[in-house]
Amino acid sequence: MENSGYLRLKWARDHMGVSQKIRERFLKEKPLKGIKIAMALHVEAKTGIFALLLKEGGADVRLASCNPLSSDDSVVESLKNDYNMKVFARKGETEKEYYENIEKTIDEIPDIIIDDGGDLTNLVSSKPEIVKNLMGGNEETTTGVVRLKAMERAGALKFPMFDVNDAQMKHLFDNRYGSGQSALDGFMNATNILIAGKHVIVAGYGWVGKGVAMRLKGMGADVTVTEVDPVKAIEAVMDGFNVDTINHAIRNADIAFTATGMKNVISYDDMLAAKKGIILGNVGHFNNEIAVDDLNRRSLGKTQVRNIVTEYRLENGNTVNVISDGRLLNLASGQGHPVEIMDLSFSLQALTAEYIAKNHEKLQNRVYPVPEEIDRQVAEIELNVLNIKIDRLTDEQLKYMDSYTEGT
Repeated sequence: MENSGYLRLKWARDHMGVSQKIRERFLKEKPLKGIKIAMALHVEAKTGIFALLLKEGGADVRLASCNPLSSDDSVVESLKNDYNMKVFARKGETEKEYYENIEKTIDEIPDIIIDDGGDLTNLVSSKPEIVKNLMGGNEETTTGVVRLKAMERAGALKFPMFDVNDAQMKHLFDNRYGSGQSALDGFMNATNILIAGKHVIVAGYGWVGKGVAMRLKGMGADVTVTEVDPVKAIEAVMDGFNVDTINHAIRNADIAFTATGMKNVISYDDMLAAKKGIILGNVGHFNNEIAVDDLNRRSLGKTQVRNIVTEYRLENGNTVNVISDGRLLNLASGQGHPVEIMDLSFSLQALTAEYIAKNHEKLQNRVYPVPEEIDRQVAEIELNVLNIKIDRLTDEQLKYMDSYTEGT
């Protein structure tokens, strides 16, 4: 029988219709022929199909994980053995292994990097011999884009980078619908706890927080949103959610999800004030949104209460339960975003990599948005895959859009 990783890759490919359309062209045209690509992404089935798409387009691909707990070992094995791909990842990497594996992606000096979270970008930035060769790169997620823009403001960005996260076909679907479904998948897999009737906090009401809050509400939870942005707080109120501060809301919460890209969103002091037995999960990229380091340093002890849930005993007698050491629970505890969602995101990535290869000589050392034509191309292919027809503006309507004299 074929190994489970091979079957997972096949299942993903069969349900990634946009990638299939791009693959047909890539196999014929080889637009990435001779291009070396270093990647740090969550190494699971959808990512595997994306890496294979680049390889089928002619690229020499080297792949590592962007999170110590997000790799699917069966997929890693299949990519290596069935597809002869250079993959450096395993689930449960130590911090040392994690950074060593990212280092291995740049053993052969890359032309393009594809990152998720910014660790590969930071590594490459410290290597002048790589920087001078680099055509540019892509960044997949909110946290990484925040870091990129900070680098740009500080004058520390030494090569062009594309903000894939803020493309419409990414954040409107991946961040919202992908995170919403996969966060709950990870939570239920980790805990087997009922959501209906629970008091749940969602920290952050960006696109990820919106998706998580929407799905929790749909499953019957009483959802409270916490925010630092007054506009997003009002938006959450008008979407039908409670809005409160973390420290107040946590006193009555059964469950809390962080989705901000910021550190210490749930602090140790918040956990001292929390309802006893609260379950904490993080949907942000790094494991510092929940103050896990402070928990390990200051708590009286901890117990593994489920395979991927740890209970901490605090000095005031409180207990808190943390899923997957505070790491990205969508992948550390679940299967990651749904296949069709990542099809959209990785199609954007593939076409943007092709754009870099063709246009790098005129790019500057700054953060670029994904070109609008790529965003629209992915949307149009997806509509075709779904067999959905939409209207188009007539010549009269196009003329009307450009006029200003016609009125009442």
